[in-house]
Amino acid sequence: MQGRLLPPVDNRIQCFPREHWAEEFELAAQADLDCIEWIYDLYGADVNPLATDDGIEQMKSLSRRYNVQVLSVCADYFMDKPLVRANVSEMAERLATLEWLIGRCQLLGMNPRTSGVNPRTSGVDRIVLPFVDASRIETEAEFDSVCATLTRILPAAEKTGLEIHLETSLTPERFAKLLARLSHPMLKANYDSGNSSSLGYNPREEFAAYGTRVGSVHIKDRILGGSTVPLGTGDADFQALADSLKTIAYAGDFILQVARGTSGDEVAWARQNRDFVLKHFIIER
Repeated sequence: MQGRLLPPVDNRIQCFPREHWAEEFELAAQADLDCIEWIYDLYGADVNPLATDDGIEQMKSLSRRYNVQVLSVCADYFMDKPLVRANVSEMAERLATLEWLIGRCQLLGMNPRTSGVNPRTSGVDRIVLPFVDASRIETEAEFDSVCATLTRILPAAEKTGLEIHLETSLTPERFAKLLARLSHPMLKANYDSGNSSSLGYNPREEFAAYGTRVGSVHIKDRILGGSTVPLGTGDADFQALADSLKTIAYAGDFILQVARGTSGDEVAWARQNRDFVLKHFIIER
């Protein structure tokens, strides 16, 4: 996850690294990482290279130089400007921003799902939309509203070939119901091991409910009802997750959205967390 290879900005655990984002490609290569999940948030929106053609060309150049791809974008912008609890004019503005972001992501490269090329040498194939914390879905009315909102955005996703992956705090049953309401092939679930462990959800029950719709995975660890902690020290059941991913023959990437280590030692910390993922999800499966 972008920003994790640099010291935290203003003590934020996650945000677009406004001044040093270009350095992360080289640092990712040093940490033997294949890809970066880009962040588009309100904090960095005015300087995010996604917003300009020159910026996108610079991202492409750095990606080729260091062989580190940008395969996904985490749209944290919609944590501050949620796609719930908004009035008509606010929602129209936010949907316009999301459609614009989809178009910008398309410019980063061909989509591997439609082009037949190697996904490791192509561009963004998904946008992760958060419905957690400040943007969580709470009421039945909000549930219905989100379904209607996503229905409006899916034609843009289909036109560009970019999938929309939902990260939610819904119970397995409610999340499955939402996905059933939106059976479009471009809409999938993002599975976040930290969010699930914090909420006390069981990976096997989650995958039984909606596993066939899981399209991407965030790896982190959290304490039940608490915050992010180093991998293996919280309540995330990584063995159950690994077993569940086998049931759907998951072949996608794993995005490290982990707790921060010692400031200034980010590359070594990233390697350590990469080794954790290899051990639990790649080598042994």
